[in-house]
Amino acid sequence: MIQATRNSPELMVSASLRAGVAMLLAAKTLAAIQDRNYVMPDDVKLLARPILRHRIILRPEAEIEGLNPDIAINRLLNRIEVPR
Repeated sequence: MIQATRNSPELMVSASLRAGVAMLLAAKTLAAIQDRNYVMPDDVKLLARPILRHRIILRPEAEIEGLNPDIAINRLLNRIEVPR
């Protein structure tokens, strides 16, 4: 997910390594709260917007087209294949 922000043409500033660490820790915490000892792709999808929305900056052209961080993150999530 973090790598996808780096390759997005819609973003001027992508998510940092610290964002990746935050996503990992939050996903592990969510799994533990749900009494699991493993993280599921849905955990990452659920946490992506709250974790990343303030860490990315859109290109001005994308903002003019009406894009906001949540839409950009949703587009990235839709492009990423779920690992098996």
